[in-house]
Amino acid sequence: MEWENQTILVEFFLKGLSGYPRLELLFFVLILIMYVVILLGNGTLILISILDSHLHTPMYFFLGNLSFLDICYTTTSIPSTLVSFLSERKTISFSGCAVQMFLGLAMGTTECVLLGMMAFDRYVAICNPLRYPVIMSKDSFVPMAAGSWFAGVINSAVQTAFVVQLAFCRNNIINHFSCEILAVMKLTCADISGNEFIMLLATALFTLMPLLLIVISYSLIISSILKIHTSEGRSKVFSTCSAHLTVVIIFYGTILFMYMKPKSKETLNSDDLDATDKLISMLYGVITPMMNPLIYSLRNKDVKEAIKHLFNRRLFSK
Repeated sequence: MEWENQTILVEFFLKGLSGYPRLELLFFVLILIMYVVILLGNGTLILISILDSHLHTPMYFFLGNLSFLDICYTTTSIPSTLVSFLSERKTISFSGCAVQMFLGLAMGTTECVLLGMMAFDRYVAICNPLRYPVIMSKDSFVPMAAGSWFAGVINSAVQTAFVVQLAFCRNNIINHFSCEILAVMKLTCADISGNEFIMLLATALFTLMPLLLIVISYSLIISSILKIHTSEGRSKVFSTCSAHLTVVIIFYGTILFMYMKPKSKETLNSDDLDATDKLISMLYGVITPMMNPLIYSLRNKDVKEAIKHLFNRRLFSK
């Protein structure tokens, strides 16, 4: 449906998997199961990091923030996506779309910055263990986590404010499962060069800079690990950061594949996302938050011991 110039939209149509009812039913079941796993897994990590005094350290404080962040990030889009799979009316109001766009971008930005902070924490713990209690004191790691959330909120507020002021005069069909900012910007007929410039700056500041911090931190960590003479010692030290490194690879690998892969001219001129784009978008939005608690619980001895201790305590208290 075409819109006249300067038309004020009151709602958007989320295309998603519209036209494929069997796929919608399949993805409804899969995403619902994944969402339950996300809530249970990340909720458990938050709970044990609060209840177990042995986990009252900077590393697990950051991990608790990451788990809470994953719950918030998925909750901004998954419930509405599940409803749309079962509903014939796949629309979202303009204000609802703006809120969803703001929350999604804020959570994504916060996670980028938070992963950088966690990499710095691992660098200090491994390369400067004697000074770790001083450098990563409560007066340091709490503001670091708060700063991650603040950066996400400010970045998202600025970008969302610029997008909602655009004139949408093309159509109201968003070819996505949710109000993703790039998908919404495709609907405007106004000049978006300013938005693209702001997005470029934000990407460099809140995505590439944390990635650079991660690369530098792990380069120094690997260098320090290689200086350890015994393989047992190297393995023990590396195990303290392997879970975080795995999460970083999955998170940033998905982002880089989704947004930086080369596109053909036909794809760029098409309104339709191909199947790969939608699959990667699903991976980024659902599978990564689901994998985080699994990775940290399976590859982290402290977390496994805390879960076992908590389970035994509840068992014997009955």
